[in-house]
Amino acid sequence: MDLEILLYDGFDELDAIGPYEVFHNGGQEGADLSTRLVTLEPRETVTASHDLRVGVDGTLGSPDVVLVPGGGWGDRAEASAWAEYDRGAIPDALASAHARGATVATVCTGGMLAAGAGILDGRPATTHHVAHDDLREVAELVDARVVDDGDVVTCGGVTSGLDLAFHLLAREFGEDLRDRVARRMEYEPSDDVYLG
Repeated sequence: MDLEILLYDGFDELDAIGPYEVFHNGGQEGADLSTRLVTLEPRETVTASHDLRVGVDGTLGSPDVVLVPGGGWGDRAEASAWAEYDRGAIPDALASAHARGATVATVCTGGMLAAGAGILDGRPATTHHVAHDDLREVAELVDARVVDDGDVVTCGGVTSGLDLAFHLLAREFGEDLRDRVARRMEYEPSDDVYLG
């Protein structure tokens, strides 16, 4: 499975790096899984919301799963999920990836970028609490850490990205692999998962 994490300036570090570590460890534990950090346009680094500069592996391709982090929605920051929603390029890219058959996974207010793509319309989903009212305008807001609606998987804020990643590992590669990665990382994944 090819998985790409789509970064942009102002993304929340843990939204992307937490799931990246889970997926990378999944590959080391035997899952047929490659994980890349990507952007829409070629560049060497991206600056996250807490000023961490992150190197990228390339541009968005045609992955099986594209994961998009959130960040800065509530602040309406110049570099943020809010700014990317307004700009429209990431929502357009998510709509195209989804139309090609990719599963779209979102962490935190990355869910609002999927909402901007139109792929959450009328579907069960969740996001960080600062965007609940915004999400309710297009989707069925579900009170759960992770919401799995098949080809779209969303989760709440920041740390719930770990739970989304562990859920996807179990869904795609089995509970045994998920449990091995959880032991490696000394983490207890939440079972607060809504299946749509």
